[in-house]
Amino acid sequence: MYQRDLGATEKGSPGIREMVLNMGPQHPATHGVLRIILKLDGETVVDLDCDIGYLHRGVEKICENRPYTHIEPYFDRLDYVAGVSNNLVYIEAVEKLAGIEVPPRAQYIRVILTELQRIASHLLWLGTHAMDIGAVTIFLYAFREREEVLNIFENYFGARLTTNALRIGGLFYDTYPGFEEQVREFCRIFPERLNEYETILNENRIWLGRTVGVGVLTAEEAKELSVTGPVLRGSGVKWDIRKAFPYEVYDELDWEVPVGENGDTYDRYLVRMEEMRQSRHIILQALDRLPQGPILGKVPKMIRPPVGEVYHSIESPKGELGVYLVSNGTSFPERLRIRPPSQINLQALRKMAIGHMVADVIALIGSIDIVLGEVDR
Repeated sequence: MYQRDLGATEKGSPGIREMVLNMGPQHPATHGVLRIILKLDGETVVDLDCDIGYLHRGVEKICENRPYTHIEPYFDRLDYVAGVSNNLVYIEAVEKLAGIEVPPRAQYIRVILTELQRIASHLLWLGTHAMDIGAVTIFLYAFREREEVLNIFENYFGARLTTNALRIGGLFYDTYPGFEEQVREFCRIFPERLNEYETILNENRIWLGRTVGVGVLTAEEAKELSVTGPVLRGSGVKWDIRKAFPYEVYDELDWEVPVGENGDTYDRYLVRMEEMRQSRHIILQALDRLPQGPILGKVPKMIRPPVGEVYHSIESPKGELGVYLVSNGTSFPERLRIRPPSQINLQALRKMAIGHMVADVIALIGSIDIVLGEVDR
């Protein structure tokens, strides 16, 4: 930490003292190994810069030296609290590049698993975001329901966090005995639990004081910064990849895209809460329409997509997650590039934070919902 006096020649306002302060890269406050360089006037943020890369592992270059069939496990280590979504975007990109069709049953199961993952990711966001602001009870409540989703994942994938059961052309496993009953039971109890969260938070004056009007991002600013997901929708922009460019069977299901009005931290909270309700609605429809049949399409023993390139994206819990693939006709990708929503959305932090207090920066990081495994890769 250091500080210096700024004279009238530099700032135009003699007597102002600017202090440069490091926040991070310790994990708890910054949701990962993120270092934020804050410029402060007292406790007011004058400017900030994000220093990333502490978790960089060179995933994209590693994947270029692996066969297509060996790459999936690298993806669920990106946003490691939304492994199913990360697996899905890669698998779908290869299927699009290679022209592989997926059986309907596999598509419906993928949707169920992906929406369960969205709920689990949002619950982790809610618990940690609320704890950042001082609402510890919500952390305990949210993890109670998240455990139920992870129990389903453990039964299906054999893992709770790093999940690898999606396959190019479909799935490796069909549903286990009792899968539908377990998912329906979770969907039955979940609305009441969401109401519990909102009873504690929605009109809590401390919560409102820390979120309403804090970190306002207008629709124009959000689009200029290329943010996506709940951060964009919280600013009133009705944009969701599942609606704009439907994949799997989302265009066959009935659901709404929630949006905010003011673009502040409170609106981003409300959007994610409603998204969990919509995910539950999607899951129940998919269960009702789940067809019988195979779970794996016709896939060659060696995946060698024709020479060409493809960009494919999905709506992950954090926003638009995209994969750019280039094929040279071999079983190894020529180029693989990832568009991570956490990294793109993190650009908005500076715009949100200037003029607010140091304590608000913590709330704003939580409202963006970042994972550094995806930011740094």
